[in-house]
Amino acid sequence: MTDLPRLAITRKEGTEQFHINGKSLGFDLLSFWRWSASDLVNNAMRGIVAEYIVAHALGLGKSGVRDGWAAFDLETPSGIKIEVKSAAYVQSWHQKQLSSITFVTPKTYAWDAENNIQSQGSKRQADVYIFALLAHTDKATIDPLNLDQWRFYVLPTKVLDARKRSQHSITLKSLEGLCPRAVTYAELPKAMENCIGKELT
Repeated sequence: MTDLPRLAITRKEGTEQFHINGKSLGFDLLSFWRWSASDLVNNAMRGIVAEYIVAHALGLGKSGVRDGWAAFDLETPSGIKIEVKSAAYVQSWHQKQLSSITFVTPKTYAWDAENNIQSQGSKRQADVYIFALLAHTDKATIDPLNLDQWRFYVLPTKVLDARKRSQHSITLKSLEGLCPRAVTYAELPKAMENCIGKELT
C-alpha cells in the first residue's frame, strides 16, 4: 500500500476562492472564517484565540500555522514546549451567573502526527503551562480582542506534577496558591523568561 505522509499545511491569506476546478464560485476563505470563527467567546474558539495571543506575546505567531494535532500548543526557538489553557467568567450562551474558573490539565498520550504513532505512557507534554483567563465580567462589553481583559498565569509543569490534589484539573484559587500573581499581555514575555529559568533549574 502506498505510504500517505502528513500534509504540509501552508499559511492562507483569506483571498483564496472556493471553486469548481478552478472556476471561482464568488466566495472566499475569509468569508468562511467570518462565518465559522466570529464567536470568539465560544469555549472552543476562545481556547484557540488564547493560544494565538500567547504566541504573539512571545513572538511565535508571526509565521507558520497552528498544529491542532500537536502534543503541546507552542514551542520556543530554544525548544521549550508550552501548553495554553483558557477559561472565562462570561460565556456565549445564556447564564444565570458567571462561570466558576477551572482549568483542565490532564496527563495525555502524545500522538506523533508525522509518523502516526502514539506514546506508550501518559504525561504532561509541555515544559510550561500558561493559563489564560478572560477575566472580564461584564457581558455587555466582553471583548476577547481587548487584551486588557485577559490575565495570564505562568507555571512550570513540574509544579503541576508535584501537586498532591487533582492531576486532572485546577481551580483558579488553587492556581493562585501556586502562582500568586497574574500578569498582563505586556508582562507575559518576562514572566515566561522567569518561568523558563525555574523550569531548567
